Amino acid sequence: MERDGNVVVGDNSSQNVPFNQEDSILSSNFFLDHVGEVVLAFNSDGLSWKLVESLNNDGSSCLGIKLVPKSETAIKFSGVYAVEFIGWGLVHESVLANAGGRLLGRSSEMYRFTVHGVQRSKTHQSLLAPSVYTFGHKDMQTCQMWVNRVNASLSMEADRPKSLLVFVHPRSGKGNGCITWEAVAPIFSHAKVKTKVIVTKRAGHAFDTMASITNRELNSYDGVVAVGGDGFFNEILNGILLSRHKAPYPPSPRDSNHSVESDSKVLVHDANGAVVETSDHNEDQSPLLLSSGPDGTQVTNFRTEDNSFHTDRDPEFSVPNAWFRFGIIPAGSTDAIVICTTGTRDPITSALYIVLGKRMCLDLAQVVRWKTTSTSKDELEPCVRYAASFAGYGFYGDVITESEKYRWMGPKRYDYAGTKVFLRHRAYEAEVAYLEVTSEKTNLTPEIGPRASRTKAMWGLPKKSERVACRAKCNVCNTKPIHMSARLPTALADSQETQWLRSKGRFLSIGAAVISCRNERAPDGLVADAHLSDGFLHLILIRDCPHAFYLWHLMQLAKKGGNPLDFEFVEHHKTTAFTFTSFGKESVWNVDGELFQAHKLSAQVFRGLVSLFASGPEV
Repeated sequence: MERDGNVVVGDNSSQNVPFNQEDSILSSNFFLDHVGEVVLAFNSDGLSWKLVESLNNDGSSCLGIKLVPKSETAIKFSGVYAVEFIGWGLVHESVLANAGGRLLGRSSEMYRFTVHGVQRSKTHQSLLAPSVYTFGHKDMQTCQMWVNRVNASLSMEADRPKSLLVFVHPRSGKGNGCITWEAVAPIFSHAKVKTKVIVTKRAGHAFDTMASITNRELNSYDGVVAVGGDGFFNEILNGILLSRHKAPYPPSPRDSNHSVESDSKVLVHDANGAVVETSDHNEDQSPLLLSSGPDGTQVTNFRTEDNSFHTDRDPEFSVPNAWFRFGIIPAGSTDAIVICTTGTRDPITSALYIVLGKRMCLDLAQVVRWKTTSTSKDELEPCVRYAASFAGYGFYGDVITESEKYRWMGPKRYDYAGTKVFLRHRAYEAEVAYLEVTSEKTNLTPEIGPRASRTKAMWGLPKKSERVACRAKCNVCNTKPIHMSARLPTALADSQETQWLRSKGRFLSIGAAVISCRNERAPDGLVADAHLSDGFLHLILIRDCPHAFYLWHLMQLAKKGGNPLDFEFVEHHKTTAFTFTSFGKESVWNVDGELFQAHKLSAQVFRGLVSLFASGPEV
């Protein structure tokens, strides 16, 4: 089945390779539906076939018409997600009828089996589509033997999921959540992936379900799939992590006033969010280390009050989890996470990545609220949230707050709310402290940071900088993650020098991007060269500036190839942790599209904390 009329078979292109039956493990003559008689070959890594007439009549003519031999068609097992015996029925052939070259069809009844594979678009390399090949033979046992052989090879694809928990948000985006799931459900059915589908009935339904699900039940699934937008995925993500991820908190705004080597304390929370211990910053060993027990199960070690090590063995489910993956089938308003991890906002593509068992790691930001309002006391139990794409304050928080008043408008409410907030042009007094990391190993992408080009004319066009976007098989993201050293996130373990830097003043917006945040309104994203799993946050501070300059920044953000960060009033810092303190009465953050009120806040990044059913964008 073609989606744009120009497709490639399998993971790579259709290959024009010599057809050699002697190299195949098994070969038989079949009739391929709507093609004709072919020789089908079973190879070690897939299937290939070629027309019989092409083998016998290379360069020959038929009824005076010169025939061009067709190239071999091949599909790898890695691009096949199902094979099914469908019994007796019609198989159509295409034959050259006359000198005019018209094609006529004739049909024959025989036994058939279908191969369900994947096609990749030539015009949009990130777009996938299902393809179905139907082969026919007069002998039922021959068909069944081929089905059994192919199924045996598919069973060797160990990363394929067998059972998934699916949450559908019926009102997500334009209210098409259920329609979207119905469109992709046959793909899971053909692939024989069991799905338990829960259609949410209220806000927080998915969060409550994931927070209360037992580890034993969670372990019975190979992953969880969200049919909805970024906010819905965030709800599911937090439902799992808040009750299961054990890690040190990032420094509070008060702690960041001291150096990393100070003797201030770090909090460690247990599965229920309660504080279980404090430890020094400058421990040589992490207060929370992930290791493996003798049976290969994940073991969590942490120090107790008497400074001895305690082992809490949970053989059923742990975070990070080597097998469990998250999937997103886009049905939201922006779907930035899907666009950044697959390269396209297409439900079919996402469903195919899931059934094929694709895998990639994704960084997550842990956002901790220490104080809700300017008048409230510091919270005894800090409130924690995890973000997979973005956390923003000022303009970003105001837009999400304003848009809540116009939910009846659907996705258009963001444009309307954004216009209102832009015209209001409010700046906020705040202080941000961020951890500067200086190391050859951590400078994985060119620094845009505090402008090296500050001498350029303010009125000139923004200067284009070298930006290498994250793509599939990215060398940066595929390097092995380094686990936390002491209380600080992964990238610091290998750093040569660290220090806290401060930025104080009036800001139009403050944003922390985990990924590039590409979407239809920002084709390159907020940070075009942000990576999916490099262990860094991109802190974007936009200081108060004239209305026209801020509009220029937003126009660059909405432009393909734009440079939204290359302005004097924009600071861009690549970091692993930051703290925030508001000096105003109101302080609302936007965390992956969800409101989060915080007067004092801190955040840190965990490299590759979760795995997704994706492989990164191709283009």
